[in-house]
Amino acid sequence: MGHESAGMSGAASASDAMPPVRLGMLTPSSNTVLEPVTAAMLRDVPGVSVHFARFRVTEISLRDQALGQFDHASVLQAARLLADARVHAIAWNGTSSGWLGFDTDVALCAAITAETGIPATTSVLALNQIMRDTQVRRFGLVTPYLHDVQARILANYAAAGFECVAERHLNDAGNFSYSEVDAASIARLVREVAAARPDCITTFCTNLRAAPLVAALEAEIGIPIYDTITVAVWQSLRLAGRSPACVAGWGRLMQGHADRPAVGA
Repeated sequence: MGHESAGMSGAASASDAMPPVRLGMLTPSSNTVLEPVTAAMLRDVPGVSVHFARFRVTEISLRDQALGQFDHASVLQAARLLADARVHAIAWNGTSSGWLGFDTDVALCAAITAETGIPATTSVLALNQIMRDTQVRRFGLVTPYLHDVQARILANYAAAGFECVAERHLNDAGNFSYSEVDAASIARLVREVAAARPDCITTFCTNLRAAPLVAALEAEIGIPIYDTITVAVWQSLRLAGRSPACVAGWGRLMQGHADRPAVGA
């Protein structure tokens, strides 16, 4: 009993000695999946907390009104509020640069860091980093988005040198409705895309409840699955100086790429 207590005390001391890490997440206002999934992912990680700031996003389409939701001014205002909490990294936990163009996220991260002094990333930039790190050339794409939004995403990835060999999408303008897609439907789309044997599959929407399915689906199909909520947490931890290996049970990503150096936007 005495040895057990000493061991537990030592583990607690090691945990207590680790400096706290606060992660900031910029969240679409109509998103109801991102916050509970991220919190669940980090629940058992000692010393790490996650904090959210919202800005208005209610529709995903190519209409001018929908595109205007991602104006940097509103995102920067939310980032400033996260900076008040002295977070160690800020992530735009959304996929808008998939159709707006990746450079929009690069510019956004530079603006956030210039404004707050805090390193920044996005779901899409983190995903692209992972795909480059693992030398992905052929990928599969699962989204809930409209036909024309999906076509823009495919074009942007093709221009960046990534070939989409299989894709599925729900043709939904969302954004709230994405949270209501059931697990069986998400799993079916992933399995259909997996039939093309891509190098990886991405579930590309942070209001799609895909992250909790990743570990089981990876075991079933034998293909890495990079969910856009998960990749934002992965890169945020790295930017904050904490190894993603502290997160267990959410798929291969956290363990398989934990020790690669973080690359800020």
